[in-house]
Amino acid sequence: MAGKKLSKGDKVEWETSQGTTSGKVEKKVTGRTKIKGHEVKASEDDPQYIVVSDKTGAKAAHKPSALKRKS
Repeated sequence: MAGKKLSKGDKVEWETSQGTTSGKVEKKVTGRTKIKGHEVKASEDDPQYIVVSDKTGAKAAHKPSALKRKS
């Protein structure tokens, strides 16, 4: 879903190899950054969101299309 707007603190869900997991948006990334040793190639035109898992506290970067806002 292009143009999806998420904000810090939004509750979201995403798919993992273990199934659906949930967490909160920590921040929007619009430039190259590293997370857990992996380079995130985000840009203004292709932003990603850093999310924190409710279950493990682990951080990960996801494209907006991979995230679904929870109500």
